[in-house]
Amino acid sequence: MMKLYHGGIKAVKKPKILSPDRIGDFGIGFYTTSNREQAGRFVQNKAAREKQDSGFISIYEVPDDFLRNAMLKIDLFEHADERWVDFVLKNRLSVDFDHDFDIIKGPVANDQVYASFALYEGDIITKTELLERLKTRRLVDQILFHTEKSLLVLNYLDCEEIVCRK
Repeated sequence: MMKLYHGGIKAVKKPKILSPDRIGDFGIGFYTTSNREQAGRFVQNKAAREKQDSGFISIYEVPDDFLRNAMLKIDLFEHADERWVDFVLKNRLSVDFDHDFDIIKGPVANDQVYASFALYEGDIITKTELLERLKTRRLVDQILFHTEKSLLVLNYLDCEEIVCRK
């Protein structure tokens, strides 16, 4: 079994597909990561935005082969390549864009990456230059559960409180 993490203000024992306070890289859904530290950074960022003193990392277990589940439509982005850039931009910029994937796994775009995206959107750099900049970044993963049926593979284990400020 593999562990996945979700960072937020509250512990999430029963994940749901909710409209987020911001559109994520892969659209609407329930975001997780296999990187505990990434989930902790998300807790810190969310707590700062909402002026909270703490948050939680919710911990889940999934089958090792959950990304090969024949009952689910899954898309995998191995790298921050041109296909990933196009998909992330569609999700972030096109209000009407939606996809039919149950689960999507790929790199997460952090603040440094979004600075490069902003330069590209402002026609200051080309897509080729954007892709070159992305190659220099170490990006951790994110896994979006986009549909209710995809959430069935998540098994809640525990949560960990993260104190953000005193």
